[in-house]
Amino acid sequence: MSKIKTTFFCQNCGSQYSKWQGQCTACKEWNTIAEEVIQKAEKSDWKQSSSEVKRVSKPLKINEIETSQETRLNTFDEEFNRVLGGGIVPGSLILLGGEPGIGKSTLLLQIALKLPYKTLYVSGEESQKQIKMRAERINPNSENCYVLTEIKTQNIFKQIEVIQPDIVVVDSIQTLHSDYIESSSGSISQIKECTTELIKFAKETSIPVILIGHITKDGNIAGPKILEHMVDTVLQFEGDRNHVFRILRANKNRFGSTNELGIYEMQGSGLREVSNPSEILISKKDEELSGNAVAATLEGMRPLMIEVQALVSTAVYGTPQRSATGFNAKRLNMLLAVLEKRAGFRLGTKDVFLNITGGISVDDPAIDLAVVASILSSNEDVALPKDYCFAAEVGLSGEIRPVQRVEQRILEAEKLGFTTIFVSKYNKISLKNTTIKIQLLSKIEDLIVFVN
Repeated sequence: MSKIKTTFFCQNCGSQYSKWQGQCTACKEWNTIAEEVIQKAEKSDWKQSSSEVKRVSKPLKINEIETSQETRLNTFDEEFNRVLGGGIVPGSLILLGGEPGIGKSTLLLQIALKLPYKTLYVSGEESQKQIKMRAERINPNSENCYVLTEIKTQNIFKQIEVIQPDIVVVDSIQTLHSDYIESSSGSISQIKECTTELIKFAKETSIPVILIGHITKDGNIAGPKILEHMVDTVLQFEGDRNHVFRILRANKNRFGSTNELGIYEMQGSGLREVSNPSEILISKKDEELSGNAVAATLEGMRPLMIEVQALVSTAVYGTPQRSATGFNAKRLNMLLAVLEKRAGFRLGTKDVFLNITGGISVDDPAIDLAVVASILSSNEDVALPKDYCFAAEVGLSGEIRPVQRVEQRILEAEKLGFTTIFVSKYNKISLKNTTIKIQLLSKIEDLIVFVN
């Protein structure tokens, strides 16, 4: 037996210290340093056989390195494939984080049940019966998914050698425990050790591993920040649990773009892929109502048409209220100041309420013009035509500023049946043979003509 060693780790950033101290010098947090046991027994490889000959790496000139196109594994989930960049790369390590109850386990179990490959679903949080109850809701006829309830990595690797799966899913990394580290599950040293063993396994066998990670109250993935550096891809599953929509983003992706996102709708039978979210985010109504405007926005590389609702009413109390849901409240105050200063609208004595429908949050500046149009529509109590949409930023001097990828927004609006789109006259547009009318605006006063 080797001697048991202990050291001190910062529970916030993972920095290591030889002795305890009150403040972490790396992240400047107080009272986050705790003692952990880092060594219990002699460490061995994840695969217990020692008869394998280890190859020694040699440096090669970069132009002499042979490359081949990796064949990605199709997950048969278009949204998941889109975010990953076309599918799962063999030997990659994917980390999925999200709020408790948002649907991380449901998403990965649903994908595991869809796959035609042999999949091992390892759970340290639920029993096999609990997983079976959830699987019956999603897809009870899968014959390729194996479920293992285990937290010790050494036992997991033994079962992997027996089953020989094509993909391994671990729920979650914070529950795993390695015998080589004598500290509790979820501690920094355990997370680092278990992740290191899984990375070594994935790279040596070319079997991809998908991990679920817990997050802290600040919204960051629990454990050391180095965990996100160690894995190949970091996905974030987000959304409001009170609404049905979920958004899957890539915060890091070594094999593709981080600008893509996937959208799901939570249903009783699991998560449904939303291939055209614009049709869901825009309400279907026959009558025209004041205060409604449609904006052509972008989420990552994906164009979306979202509905903006505004309500302007006389202030009941002395101080008018300013409330925004799904939109930056400070930016709303800025746009109201522009309307008052540049366009002459007296909104200082009125309550203004703004809502982005569908329960999503938008920070694209191209939504500014739609916000202004909805406020003016509600203030004048004049309904905007249902086939109008907007895509432009509003500056402090009242000018209508251009936005990026405006042609992509115009084509999306045309596809959904809009007849007129309002954009900045300073945008360079080279589209031809389009049926949608492109209305060019230079300043905010030009918009008032169409609202009144």
